[in-house]
Amino acid sequence: MGKITGFLEYERAVEAYDKVENRLKNYKEFTIPLPEQDLKNQGARCMDCGIPFCHSGCPLGNLIPDFNDKVYLGKWKEAAEILHKTNNFPEFTGRLCPAPCEEACVLGINEDPVTIENIEKNIVETAFKEGWITAKPPKFRTGKKVAVIGSGPSGLAAAQQLNYAGHEVTVFERDAKVGGLLRYGIPDFKMEKQIIDRRLKVLEDEGITFKTNAHVGVNVDALKLKEEFDAIVLCGGATVRRSIPIPGADLNGVHQAMDFLKLNNQHVDGLIKADQLISAKGKHVIVIGGGDTGSDCIGTSNRHGAKSVTNFEILSKPTEGRPAHQPWPYWPMRLRTSSSHKEGVERFFSVSTKEFKGDKNGNLVGLTTVEVEWIFRVGERPQLRELPNTEKHWDCDLALLALGFIGAEKTLAEQLGLEMDFRTNIQATEKNYKTNVPGIFAAGDMRRGQSLIVWAISEGRQAAHHVDAFLMGSSNLPLKDSNDLPRI
Repeated sequence: MGKITGFLEYERAVEAYDKVENRLKNYKEFTIPLPEQDLKNQGARCMDCGIPFCHSGCPLGNLIPDFNDKVYLGKWKEAAEILHKTNNFPEFTGRLCPAPCEEACVLGINEDPVTIENIEKNIVETAFKEGWITAKPPKFRTGKKVAVIGSGPSGLAAAQQLNYAGHEVTVFERDAKVGGLLRYGIPDFKMEKQIIDRRLKVLEDEGITFKTNAHVGVNVDALKLKEEFDAIVLCGGATVRRSIPIPGADLNGVHQAMDFLKLNNQHVDGLIKADQLISAKGKHVIVIGGGDTGSDCIGTSNRHGAKSVTNFEILSKPTEGRPAHQPWPYWPMRLRTSSSHKEGVERFFSVSTKEFKGDKNGNLVGLTTVEVEWIFRVGERPQLRELPNTEKHWDCDLALLALGFIGAEKTLAEQLGLEMDFRTNIQATEKNYKTNVPGIFAAGDMRRGQSLIVWAISEGRQAAHHVDAFLMGSSNLPLKDSNDLPRI
């Protein structure tokens, strides 16, 4: 695949970014695409390895060497066809996925890996530009009706696959617009929302029905839905947010990151006015949590015009290279610096927040932290120890809690009699994605817990196969080996 000597001739190249001072003025995407010849050269770096470990690194099992080769040869339409065989929405993953495939790339053993994610993005963008991505409605209908609850990546993937199988699919979304966290959790500077809307137009043209402001279990009767549909797929995500149980957590100015990001996305979309935002303008902002959501809060705060932005992470600072205990091709927990980090932030690791400080009116004015260390013993859970004499006060007007999610909401489980696992996810086996209630399936973060967009799409596709088999006795929808490694 690719050019036999390409990995020796060409160095890794990725998209450039617009200058920070320019991109902070708006919420537009700010990447600068590579010229077509440079993209072909990147495809040429795929080295015809004997075993393409990128397949196992990708939860979708994308046929990466195959589409790399087509890009190298300039056969973009064939590349798009190959890409869509395993990935319903490469325009999402090409922007938002952390690219575990690249960490598993054989070239990455001793060189920079192939730029798989960027190649994927350019394939699908070329396909949309050339008009190759069109609706493919099924040739026949089975007469079976399926309800998909949740319109995030797992729900959309499940819906499209089940629609391909000929079932009548209705997607229920509790928010005003379709997309789930893709729309309300991801800032526009990472993915502008017309990227979602153009794909939704394709799904609608294929025959999928979308119902918004339809909160199943609240303003849509869950039991009635069970009577009306032949199967239900739960794709509502892991939306219960982790809190921080310390003094002052109820002060004005302490907010969950997802509230901050959702309001900002609604404002960018023209749904709410600026005075309805949780604004960071002119404030000392502290983001607690060092993951992707924390990074998104940093980028958004800088666009608001924050006076300062600081980021705390309770874990130790990762190494820049692979840790010894996470060898290739496994996903390494190493230091990652996002485009938002580069826009302006002070990052601190091994820091635990102890207390939020407020004024007499209940407004946040600062917080107190302490440095910590992690103690690891074989066979035991890591222990956190506070270091003496490390207490520090920080000025803070806005604290954003980007601490992740702890599981699915219990509303549907209680109303439908569904079992939940010890992590408060809807219990459904990976073997068939079935819950304990016949006809009800679960996929995505709602089933496996907080994870990646690429896993969500994979889960939706997998679940669709099993739903189709449940309804029809067998299924021709593709099914990927769920035992592939590595997992993240």
